[in-house]
Amino acid sequence: MGSTVLRAVLTQRVLLLVVLLVVVVGFFLNLSARNYLAAPFDGRYLGLALINLPPLVMLALAELLVITSGRGGIDLSVGAIVSLTGMVFGLAHGQWGWPLVPAVLLAAAFGALCGAVNGGLVAYLGFPPLITTLATYYAFSSLAIVITSQQPISTAPIQDLYVLARAVPVVGDVALPLSLLVFLLPTVVVVWLLLARTAWGRRVYAIGTNDVAAEWSGIDVRRTRFLAFTAAGLISGLVAVVTTAQFASARPDAGTAGNGLALPAITIAVLGGVAITGGIGRVSGVVLAALLVVWLNAGILLAVAGNTGTQLQLLALGAVLVAAALLNGLAVRRYGAVT
Repeated sequence: MGSTVLRAVLTQRVLLLVVLLVVVVGFFLNLSARNYLAAPFDGRYLGLALINLPPLVMLALAELLVITSGRGGIDLSVGAIVSLTGMVFGLAHGQWGWPLVPAVLLAAAFGALCGAVNGGLVAYLGFPPLITTLATYYAFSSLAIVITSQQPISTAPIQDLYVLARAVPVVGDVALPLSLLVFLLPTVVVVWLLLARTAWGRRVYAIGTNDVAAEWSGIDVRRTRFLAFTAAGLISGLVAVVTTAQFASARPDAGTAGNGLALPAITIAVLGGVAITGGIGRVSGVVLAALLVVWLNAGILLAVAGNTGTQLQLLALGAVLVAAALLNGLAVRRYGAVT
């Protein structure tokens, strides 16, 4: 019985993440009950901490699409797309007077255009994804800075968007950020449907597993990979709207400041079970991995005050990722497969 449970935990990434999530939340609940934390680690705090979840999950889903498509696919430019698209959205909604819905559609379309640039270079011109997206990272982040001479856009219409970061009561004193309901949940559902219920999703897994075999089976490999990068850009464009609402300002460094948004998104995707070699990845694993990271960080901030807590967040994220990689290697050696 014990060996069966161990095998299930090691070979099923979703189950492993659920176990880790229970352990992390249980650990901090115990510390909170013993008054070792700066504030209660309760349902209300866990709900409010989810304000950080939408951009992380959405960009990790963007990475899921790109990485799963194979050929070493990885998108380092998603944070820069967020910055550049955020400025375009800020100009449209905050200065040109566009209504909110058309401005959001513009952000999605512009993000898709940026993703299409990556997809065209990778899929049709054969450039390596790592080099391509590193180059476009620099290009997009530079354009984001010069488009408004490094000045953020904080006009009244943009500041009014902060309502999307407002917490909406759900059960008792537990509240969830509005952006989670308006942007994150629809994105999760659409990406899951695309990958699990459409022919294009099956093609993504096929080309990620073996693009030569996929091409021989009649799949348009280049078009499928191009659309994966384009979809990743579209999601990044929506994240630009979310970050603009959270900051109540369209900032030229919204996706690139500090550690940026790209590396955490890639980390969460890999932690969620997305194989860096392509062909393997699940939406549920990405969502659970992001939830684990968000609540782990929230607990650390209560346990360790000041800048030290922020630095320990990075250490904890690295430790969790290394542990997941070690467990993944152990599972492959012992059982031959991880799902």
